[in-house]
Amino acid sequence: MSAPLSSLLNKLSCALLALAAVFISTTAHAEQKRCLSECKPRIGIVSAFGAEADILLEQTQRKHDWRINGNRFTTGVLRGNPVVIVLSGVSMVNAAMVTQLMLDHFHIERLLMSGIAGGVNPANHVGDVVVPESWAMPMEVYWNGDGSLPAACGEAGDVSCLGLKLATENGKARSDFQFDAPGGKVSSGLFMRDSFVMNAANAPQGEFRFEFQADAQMLAVARDLKPVLATCGPKNPALCVAVQPALIVGGRGISGSAFLANAGYRSYLYDTLQAQLVDMETAAFAQVAYANGVPFIAFRSVSDLAGGNDFKDVGAFFGSGLAETNEASVTLAFLEAWGRAHPKKK
Repeated sequence: MSAPLSSLLNKLSCALLALAAVFISTTAHAEQKRCLSECKPRIGIVSAFGAEADILLEQTQRKHDWRINGNRFTTGVLRGNPVVIVLSGVSMVNAAMVTQLMLDHFHIERLLMSGIAGGVNPANHVGDVVVPESWAMPMEVYWNGDGSLPAACGEAGDVSCLGLKLATENGKARSDFQFDAPGGKVSSGLFMRDSFVMNAANAPQGEFRFEFQADAQMLAVARDLKPVLATCGPKNPALCVAVQPALIVGGRGISGSAFLANAGYRSYLYDTLQAQLVDMETAAFAQVAYANGVPFIAFRSVSDLAGGNDFKDVGAFFGSGLAETNEASVTLAFLEAWGRAHPKKK
């Protein structure tokens, strides 16, 4: 090979290597930022509908609205933290779609869900604010034709050939929901399943999980909060609760696509899972957070006892707005404490 040709090939090879390095660097940089609209590091706050986020939006400073696929994302500063706030709309699907949209368009370092929920633990009261340590989706089920343990793939409890996995406790499938009947309990055949989730750490095989853990660092800050919780809401101050609302950090929250108005199923969820409360968004939000490797926490204020008119002070939420007021108070107290401990450039 002639010297001029060899030199030309060497230069071409170096140029191609340089281009590849720039491409890899740019791709890694874009992936690290993971933002299509704005790349300022922020806390992402998701609520299901207007009343839950109105108080937060009112106190947000330097607001700027972004319209993305019809959804309004509001950036600004809230209690010392750069934030972006969005309403997802009620439902698991809406929560998942909007949370992923937020993660794609903004540089979200941490996620926070703020809203109201139905009580499952009968010891809780309207106006209490619960911050669960984990979130599960027990209404993701295998609905068997009878009360026997599913055996679709041969052995009892094995549904792996269908790409599914039953939820277990201590190595055994969790019991199905059973209806009350004149002759005793009747099996529904509704057996809880684990959820399949894929992320960068578990690819390409993915994994099955029953629940998703809230961030330990954020939970530690929440445990130290001493918020002043209201007993009467702003919409109708004449309607007040008899028991002083409390902040409760810990336990399990659950979410599902069904609006739960069934006292028997509520009792099953408490007896089987020791669930604190139920909503229609947070566990889906939590799965999206886990799939993207983003730490999360959720604040939910108890509005009523899901499926029951026997809950104490049930009228206080609907008549006065107490639940969303207390939920917002705890969320703001958390953001203030978090901002002091982790100051950011505004």
